[in-house]
Amino acid sequence: MLTFIVRRILYSIPVMLLASVLVFVAVRWTTDPTAHLRASRDPQAVPRERARLGLDRPLTTQYWRWFKGFVKGDWGQSFLTRRSVSTEIREKFWNTLQLIFWGILFSALIAIAVGVYSAARQYSVLDYTFTGLSFLGLSMPVFWFALIAIQLLVYEPTRLFHLNDPILYSVGLHSAASGGAVDYARHLALPVLTLSVQIVAGWSRYQRSSMLDVMSADYIRTARSKGVPRSKVLLKHGLRNALIPLTTVMAIDIGALFGGLIVTEQIFSVPGMGKLFIDSLQNGDIPILLPWLMITAAFIIFFNLLADVLYGVLDPRIRLS
Repeated sequence: MLTFIVRRILYSIPVMLLASVLVFVAVRWTTDPTAHLRASRDPQAVPRERARLGLDRPLTTQYWRWFKGFVKGDWGQSFLTRRSVSTEIREKFWNTLQLIFWGILFSALIAIAVGVYSAARQYSVLDYTFTGLSFLGLSMPVFWFALIAIQLLVYEPTRLFHLNDPILYSVGLHSAASGGAVDYARHLALPVLTLSVQIVAGWSRYQRSSMLDVMSADYIRTARSKGVPRSKVLLKHGLRNALIPLTTVMAIDIGALFGGLIVTEQIFSVPGMGKLFIDSLQNGDIPILLPWLMITAAFIIFFNLLADVLYGVLDPRIRLS
């Protein structure tokens, strides 16, 4: 198992290096940090700023200088806030991480339960119901669901029951005047629900399809013929093997989420990675953009690596490949 993990890690290193080159070149070609100086009356303002930032040097020299600083943790200062980039990203990343953790935990539990039940009770009323709800969730725009959820779960209950405070909040992750677990949960509920709606819809369909494939396998029929209880066949023999295809989808989706939940964070005013990306992109804040993209790429690669490792845990035959 250790050899399998080391081999997968070694495969990931050149992918990460290639990602760093592509990210750096793409940002350099598409973003001009001196654009705000082009309206200046000083004709030397732009050349002077380019020289200060090292943009007058060859692209390979710029990349190597940036890459060494990135590896050492020297990410520079934000053009917009003049704060340390590492501090900015650390603060925003923590907010995004909270949404991802609770959203993925909730989504995985619901999706696996729905997928297993739908496969075990194929063509039942609830199976058709879950299928219809899944298609509805997949086709529903995230921003539209978020706005409808705010209207139905925040404003309408407050108006109907004449409440001084809403049951659920729709701004930020904490109240300015109060705190605690209950306040945190009231702020977290709607963003997590918005994050989860499409994830649950997609993952539950994958889980159902995978379970149906596994349940038709020869070893499942053999276990049934030996009198193994149905619940044991489903959970011990079926579910473990059915999780392998879902692991791929989960790894890719979770890795991509670490870049920031742009729509969710914008609507619910959560100062996370998604909002940081939008602000940096609009203002040409390259010192923020480059680490942001690298962190996103790193998490995508890491979770794909994690998926490979989980394959080996779920199916020992894969370790030999």
